[in-house]
Amino acid sequence: MKVTINGAEREFSGDQSMPILWFLRDELQMTGTKFGCGKALCGACTVHLDGQPTRACVTPMAAANGRSITTIEGLDGSVGEALKGAWKALNVPQCGYCQSGQLMQAASLLNDNPSPEDADIDQAMAGNICRCGTYPRIRAAIKMAAEGKS
Repeated sequence: MKVTINGAEREFSGDQSMPILWFLRDELQMTGTKFGCGKALCGACTVHLDGQPTRACVTPMAAANGRSITTIEGLDGSVGEALKGAWKALNVPQCGYCQSGQLMQAASLLNDNPSPEDADIDQAMAGNICRCGTYPRIRAAIKMAAEGKS
């Protein structure tokens, strides 16, 4: 099967029930996407599948056949750059483990809603857990990126 990852076409001939996460990390050595809970509850493994946030730990490679995956390594464009700049400007990460998933979820939010209110941010980000509790900085960075101030 073929899948496009960060704009590059890739071949996959393994077990199609393998989660996308393990193909990315183990076979492609793309370690930006993190393993968190393995049950799609924490959001650390969030990638975009055809532009939609998807939990890579539970989504099988079969679901990616002929589709496009964007990982944290491929997060670019105006939204991606604005978010990365805001994350840096506000020192969002503490331990940093969850941040690739947080950024991917935030990018999806801003792609769908370029001017989110606090409630929109809270709702969109609710499935992404940060053990360090950097939620106020995450919200502020999303707002900064949306305002184009990063």
